[in-house]
Amino acid sequence: MSSKDHRNPEREYAWLGDPIDARPLFVPEQAALMATLRGLAAPDWGREALPGWTVRDLAAHLLGDFYGRLGSARDGHRGGPAPAPGETLEAFIHRINQEWVDAHTRVSPAALTDTLDLVGAQLARFFAGVDPDAPSMGVSWAGADPAPMWLDCARDFTEFWTHRQQIRHATGQDTDPEPRLLSVVLDTFMRALPHTLREVDAPAGTQVRVDVGGPAGGTWTVTATGDRWTLAEPAAGHSAARLGLDAETAWRLCTRGIHPATALSRAHIDGDPQLAEAACRIVSIIY
Repeated sequence: MSSKDHRNPEREYAWLGDPIDARPLFVPEQAALMATLRGLAAPDWGREALPGWTVRDLAAHLLGDFYGRLGSARDGHRGGPAPAPGETLEAFIHRINQEWVDAHTRVSPAALTDTLDLVGAQLARFFAGVDPDAPSMGVSWAGADPAPMWLDCARDFTEFWTHRQQIRHATGQDTDPEPRLLSVVLDTFMRALPHTLREVDAPAGTQVRVDVGGPAGGTWTVTATGDRWTLAEPAAGHSAARLGLDAETAWRLCTRGIHPATALSRAHIDGDPQLAEAACRIVSIIY
């Protein structure tokens, strides 16, 4: 048996915190997406969902995400674009996303909706059967490459959920408050905290706590170890800084729906303000 066979995934990724199981949530998220899209009026599809993208564009982007994940992870398909020489990951992702959206301008909202229904159901079935401990695609905003499948899976779930909220907001609806889904979104986003603080020097044992209020909220404590920051179970002790946010501010901050300065203006901070402000630079998307 090789040394790789003796690897303990839980120990290897302990700094990311306890594993998240988002696998059962793709079915209800897919159902919520379809209900949202099928409930739109014709003018809603032309409303701006993101700068430069309409609701129809964002739906086309989601379809690209669905096809891309199934092609690479389920089917082993290795086709598709590659980064240009010197192109950063962020620039590459933004470029191919725009190319996909541009290529689908001829596809009607009705056809997009029906295809999303078909392909999204396949993707939900795929995620239901993955091994959460297997190594998977890197999650750049968490600093994990490769990442455990449980984090990669949860990352995709948060992306689908976030895009659905952007469609809702563009069409005059509030954020879906369903705590079962939002709690997993927030828990996943907070796995970016160790990477967010990677350049912050602090004595080993220094703790920064982030509290998110409401039924979907929770508490995350990240601890300096000397080599890195970790979300592993913290030792008993006093947090050097505490950042308190409401759930709406927290998820919008993590997706850069609001600027860190705006989030700080709404936050409750105890302890070292510089550490709290550093935690408030969290980004849980490719940005």
